[in-house]
Amino acid sequence: MLRREILEGVQRVMIALVVIASLGISYAGWLLISPSPGEGATASPATATAPARHSSPTATRPHHPTATPSRTPHPWFPPSPSRPTIAAPKHVGIVSGHRGYDSGAICADGLTEAEINFGVAQRVVALMEHMGYTVDLLDEFDERLENYQADALVSIHADSCDVPGASGFKVARVANSAVPEVEDKLVECLKEEYAAATGLLFHANSITFDMQEYHAFYEIAPQTPGAIIEIGFMGDDRYQLLFQQDRIAGGIVEGIICFLEGEG
Repeated sequence: MLRREILEGVQRVMIALVVIASLGISYAGWLLISPSPGEGATASPATATAPARHSSPTATRPHHPTATPSRTPHPWFPPSPSRPTIAAPKHVGIVSGHRGYDSGAICADGLTEAEINFGVAQRVVALMEHMGYTVDLLDEFDERLENYQADALVSIHADSCDVPGASGFKVARVANSAVPEVEDKLVECLKEEYAAATGLLFHANSITFDMQEYHAFYEIAPQTPGAIIEIGFMGDDRYQLLFQQDRIAGGIVEGIICFLEGEG
């Protein structure tokens, strides 16, 4: 009887040891497969950076205020890069041929010289004013022409439609000039710059007596350099005269500036 009780006690102890050993083995296995407390705070790079990859660009980029433009848009008549605005404005007179008096030459379809002259003259004035010059837009028989004093005066005209095959431009000064060398320089500057700008040829053989004896030459002050330019023929040069007036005006402006600024 005693022996049986001893055996049962031994069995209980053995069972307890087996249970304890099983629990120990389970706990050891759990420790091996479970992350340590520090490992939970250091997740893999992919996991840690995933929120930043998928976040909105505005959340990850620094804010840069939009800069206010420092320049305004260019005006319609931009100044030439080689022509800085002058400090002391020079004075120029531009006569719009026949304006305020008559139509000038008239083509069969009703196109008039006066309207061509005025379109070009307006552009010349606008260009030069934008560059800082003082400019007067004058009519054909403007009252201001009497003893008019300026650094230069240019009268703008166009040739008729009645000369088939005629093309080109003409420039002239008064025949009996009080300042011939000065006015020759004005004429030469206009010839060179206008030809370069428009591609039209100088039509020297058709300069008329009326051009050299133009009435305004005898009205302005004798010391005011003056020239008259016939910008083209309303027949063969019609396209340029109607649709390239900015180019025509630019050639006249460059010619005047060549004279005023001593570039000729």
